[in-house]
Amino acid sequence: MEPKIGISKDNLAKVAHALNVILADEYLLYTKTRNAHWNVEGPDFHSKHLFFEAQYEQLDEIMDGVAERIRSLGHYAPATLKLFLELTHISETLHEKNDGTGFITELLTDHESLIIHLRENINYFANDLKDLGTSDYVTGLMETHEKMAWMLRSHLR
Repeated sequence: MEPKIGISKDNLAKVAHALNVILADEYLLYTKTRNAHWNVEGPDFHSKHLFFEAQYEQLDEIMDGVAERIRSLGHYAPATLKLFLELTHISETLHEKNDGTGFITELLTDHESLIIHLRENINYFANDLKDLGTSDYVTGLMETHEKMAWMLRSHLR
């Protein structure tokens, strides 16, 4: 049964597709953060290992929330690696070395890219697709990523 929540069927499909892209970005960022947790090396190993763990746990919660938002709008969330790789804006390739600074630099770039993408879609959801709920939700996601980026950036000072 499709939701009757004051948003046209066509707009619901567009919102769901845009959220699918966001979910794919979140999944790639989660995977890269897991990689950092597993593979970081160096004298600051322990502290960075724990830091990356806290970040991937937060990203896990974010992914679940985005998928549930998609489902609440009457659509299915993508759930295969193939689909995630087709939808994402984030490269799965690591460009830095396996030390804390390298991983932090890479992850910070990805967070900032995602923040820009989220910011660009806030008004699209609200004004073009008439979905203030998703607009508000994405604003919250953006703020969460801004804080996560700040935490990463603070390690580089």
